[in-house]
Amino acid sequence: MDTLIFPVAVEFKIKNSRFISELLPCSDQKEARELIREQKQRYADATHIVHAFAVGTGAEIFGMSDDGEPSGTAGRPVLDVLRGRNCTDTLLTVTRYFGGTLLGTGGLVKAYGDCAKTVIRTADEKNAFRQFIRRCPFSFSIGYPLYKPAERLLTTFDIDDLSTVFDTDVRISGKIRVEETRKLADRIFDLSAGKTRVHF
Repeated sequence: MDTLIFPVAVEFKIKNSRFISELLPCSDQKEARELIREQKQRYADATHIVHAFAVGTGAEIFGMSDDGEPSGTAGRPVLDVLRGRNCTDTLLTVTRYFGGTLLGTGGLVKAYGDCAKTVIRTADEKNAFRQFIRRCPFSFSIGYPLYKPAERLLTTFDIDDLSTVFDTDVRISGKIRVEETRKLADRIFDLSAGKTRVHF
């Protein structure tokens, strides 16, 4: 299972219609919906903004929309291509500006499917996917004298989105591999002589 790490876009024309295919990273269903809303604002003059997304540890949460195209001709082929890539936390949108030529049901299925395949192929060529790693948010507060030792300790773990806030104490948060949570909790507990607990 892979996940998208940066956006990728491809644009082309099919029988005078302009299609813009975009892959966007999203961490959950709420973020996917927000990104779809932003796409609709960005392309407010477009004829259709078709989408499909897959999120969750096993891409078990997914959704799609034909956005006004005939039922089953747009969202379903895009979702099928997205799920066929074996990826998660990814949104795929295909924005269409109608060019005056009707494509017919079969033509729409092929056009949207090809748009999805092209942007995924481009993403693979750009190494925009990486292996999906289950991560867990964590946070803890630690006194200033232990900040530097804690900072050095954290460099021994695989952590994303590390954030440090200097207040009365130093508040540290981030996302760590699920399999490393127990080890991090134990190391911070030991470092602080039992005074600091990591919250997950």
